[in-house]
Amino acid sequence: MAFDVAAGAYAQFMGRYAEPLADQFAELLGVRPGQRALDVGCGPGALTERLVARLGAHAVAAVDPSASFIEAVRARCAGADVRQGTAESLPFDDDSVDLSAAQLVVHFMSDPVAGLKEMARVTRPGGQVAANTWDFYGSRAPQSVFWLAVRDLDPAATAESDPAGAREGHLAELFRAAGMTSLQSAELSVVSSYTGFDEWWHPYTLGVGPPGDYVAALGPDSRGVLEERCRKLLPDGPFDVRATAWAVVARTG
Repeated sequence: MAFDVAAGAYAQFMGRYAEPLADQFAELLGVRPGQRALDVGCGPGALTERLVARLGAHAVAAVDPSASFIEAVRARCAGADVRQGTAESLPFDDDSVDLSAAQLVVHFMSDPVAGLKEMARVTRPGGQVAANTWDFYGSRAPQSVFWLAVRDLDPAATAESDPAGAREGHLAELFRAAGMTSLQSAELSVVSSYTGFDEWWHPYTLGVGPPGDYVAALGPDSRGVLEERCRKLLPDGPFDVRATAWAVVARTG
């Protein structure tokens, strides 16, 4: 899936979760100087920036299908090798990196197993292939309250309740289906603080991802009803949202 939105809109919607998640993901990977790394589905560059900080821009590559995100990452991570493309057909040579990582991307791949196979292809033997995905199935994603409200009002709506890799153990299953067997699994959790409901709701009106598409397709009256339902599900005044992601790190070869 390509996000046809400005990088700033994505940052308002998901950046407050993706940025701290990237810190934890980079720590889990044990990124160290001397490695060359590829960020697959880099979005606006949360993980890319962490890789550049640890390895230098010359040792980091990134790829994403969205032109707006590619432009943002090139500005944010000057000197990195940033290309437009998809996980299922990575524009990189075999065995060209020591580490390939995909943050919050597997559930948007048109073919997750093919995407993970491509990540393994471009990673040298003995290198690492890694990914993380929100726990949508366990209702621990940043968007879980939103989709709960949607289902309350429209039980037939298609929600992000069980995309690829979003339930316990499924991300590891996808790695095994892609031919990788030396796996480490982990949970990563982040917390985002909001001053109140309006700060939480506004990003859903920016057209980002499946939630944004859903809101954009509603008429004004239906949108207002959904907004009020969400409001009732969240606390009055300031509140925190905790989000948890599944993570898997595999060794190639």
